[in-house]
Amino acid sequence: MTDYSRFEDDIIVNSYHAQSPNRNGDVPLSINDSTIPNEDGENIDLRNHFDGRLDVIFSDGDRRIDVNQFWEMNYHEASIFLEEGENNEKFDSHPHEPEALPAYLLVHNDWYYGMDLATSLVLIVLAFAEDPATPPFEMPVALHSIIELFALAVIGLGLALKLRWMGWLTILKHKRTMLKCITLTIMIIEAFVVLIRQTSHFRVSRALRPIFLVDTHYLGGVRRFIRQILQSLPPIFDMLLLIFFFVTVYSVLGYYLFKSTTDVHNHFDTLFNSFVNMFVLLTTANFPDIMMPAYSKSKWYSLFFISYLCIVLYLLMNLMLAVVYETFTSIERDKFRKLLLHKRQACKNAFKLLLTKENPNQMEFPQFEGVMRYYAPKKSNRDLLVMFRYLNTSGTGSLTIEEFYGIYDSVMMTWQPQAIDTPWYFTASPAVQRICQTANSTISWPYFDHIFYVLTTLNGIAMIERGIQSYPNLQTSVLAFSAGWDTCFFLACFTLEVALKTLGMGLERYFSSGWNLYDFVVTFGGLIAVISLRLFPDFVYVVVFRPLKLLRLFKLKKRYRDIIGTMAILSPLIKSAGCVMLVMYYFFAIIGMELFAGYDMRNCCNGTNIETYYKYTPDKSGYYYLNTFPNLAVSLVTLFELTVVNNWFVVMNGYATKVHAASRAYFVLFYLFTMVVLTIVVASVLEAFRFRIQYKKQTTKRDEEKLLHEEIELKWEDVMNYVKDFQALQKYRSDMFVGVGKISFLGSRPRNRQVLQRRMYRHEIEQWMQEAAAIDKRL
Repeated sequence: MTDYSRFEDDIIVNSYHAQSPNRNGDVPLSINDSTIPNEDGENIDLRNHFDGRLDVIFSDGDRRIDVNQFWEMNYHEASIFLEEGENNEKFDSHPHEPEALPAYLLVHNDWYYGMDLATSLVLIVLAFAEDPATPPFEMPVALHSIIELFALAVIGLGLALKLRWMGWLTILKHKRTMLKCITLTIMIIEAFVVLIRQTSHFRVSRALRPIFLVDTHYLGGVRRFIRQILQSLPPIFDMLLLIFFFVTVYSVLGYYLFKSTTDVHNHFDTLFNSFVNMFVLLTTANFPDIMMPAYSKSKWYSLFFISYLCIVLYLLMNLMLAVVYETFTSIERDKFRKLLLHKRQACKNAFKLLLTKENPNQMEFPQFEGVMRYYAPKKSNRDLLVMFRYLNTSGTGSLTIEEFYGIYDSVMMTWQPQAIDTPWYFTASPAVQRICQTANSTISWPYFDHIFYVLTTLNGIAMIERGIQSYPNLQTSVLAFSAGWDTCFFLACFTLEVALKTLGMGLERYFSSGWNLYDFVVTFGGLIAVISLRLFPDFVYVVVFRPLKLLRLFKLKKRYRDIIGTMAILSPLIKSAGCVMLVMYYFFAIIGMELFAGYDMRNCCNGTNIETYYKYTPDKSGYYYLNTFPNLAVSLVTLFELTVVNNWFVVMNGYATKVHAASRAYFVLFYLFTMVVLTIVVASVLEAFRFRIQYKKQTTKRDEEKLLHEEIELKWEDVMNYVKDFQALQKYRSDMFVGVGKISFLGSRPRNRQVLQRRMYRHEIEQWMQEAAAIDKRL
């Protein structure tokens, strides 16, 4: 969205839904009605009166109305509604006064989005420099405090601008913004305290810094994923309550069964230890160690542990996954429905702003072009004509509200003129044309791809042969594997394949395929690997490029294509889930540093059953003393080890022995948080794979092609019907319709989950839209 050109001070304009008197007692102009009394007392509709000459300024006493600015105001507000629909933002945060619009536009543009993201990342990274700091990044207290205050000031400026158009009442109802304001206030106070005292204090509030990052424009997917986690919590809590019931029952039973048989391991010497160890057994981290002392007394005792694992681990934990999966599936469908209806409402709100009194029910092309300049500024004039023609299914030359509902779909598509018989190189010199034509004929040969599949297989066999050979040293082995004669031969073949395809297809068409892009990166990486290893034999990291080429063979089998296709559809969700995991790691890492930084875990647990893990001598060590929280980097590594849950109880019990028994709560909470997030991630993967399989069963290749592409024909008569300006018509004539009276265009949709859902839920969409239309009629 471009910057808003502010009205002159003596102009009074309100949005279409504001009709309150101004401070002088007069009723302000309505952008929807757009009428003003003339000298004879008659109301004039400005949009009709000045259609085609919007630069006219109408004077009425001390008020001057620039009609061009008048329409720009409507275009701005309509584009804001469309953006709010696309981003699933509530309309109550919409600016209702023209004076508030500059602040809204200042916050909603690319440079501010980038600055907000950079500032939030600075706050996150600042933890590496604060006490306890990662050694290479340590900063003086004054320096990192000033940086923190500057970053907080930038975030505070954004909130102040939001307050300009939202008002305190709306912010108090907007939970995310309110949480951000409270966190910002606390952090500013703490930053000043640190700067004045020149030393840090117990600052658990630093763990809340990711709130600013999650609230940025570019992490909308992360916010939606967090919202899905919160919506999935009720059934998860229900299942956790049931699981903890069985853990408690078995803990009590184990205490009374095995207290008398307890040896030095002390697994069941108290009810508390019994509960802790049975909870750890839920993760299998201490199995079969916890069973063996009792098992040595009687083989029948094994039934206690076997029944516990069968009921709690294999039954209840998997049942929880099933419940979460069912909940996630219904949430996903409901989310799609709500977003669809929210976009519909956004279109209605925008449509009202783009009507004239002459045509009060349909939108003309000038108004469509005006709003698109702000909502989709990267679309060319040609794209706008094609989009308007695509939406105007009735062929009347103006859009109804039902046709305008398709605006998001038309903006999503990329439009190209149909030129199937015209190769990309038709304007090149004859010599280049002959080379490209030969390349095109070669790659069109039916057996071309088969030859390179065979070469890829031979490349794999050659790698196996290189791998089983013996070499005098590692450098010789690396050179033979990734820079030998066979590697160079296969690389030459694959480079030839890339060259032929780029010449025959053209760069744009070649890189439009994900597999072609992958081939290019791996082939180019292989060339870099050969050169790097010849110059720097110790640079062994590049050996990965040669085996990566084998992934292409998985393309041959349909099941693997489905899996890879599912991964592509899941990629936005996986990125969001990864960000949520990093946020959770950061949160617990900060708390872990505040609680446990400074503790030396070497020889911390002498006389306990985990003594050997923390034993430290110059000759021999258990190495678990390295699992500490001295700074952010090491803390993140320690938390990842806990995520894997292999011997995680050793770290937990080590800190319980060294610090306090209550410190176990920190590790148990981290495990529970991790389990919840990972369970939802697994459920989302299962749901996406099931969605993909159902989609494949219900959709033929032809149906999918029709879904992803739209073909329309734009005639010169259509353009003359849309465009009333003579100069613009002449420009379109010279740019698009040279010697022809019509042009065919092909629109391509991205192959993402949203597009596929429209196909899967097509019958439900019809029902939802009919229900919404019925509600509109009643209103």
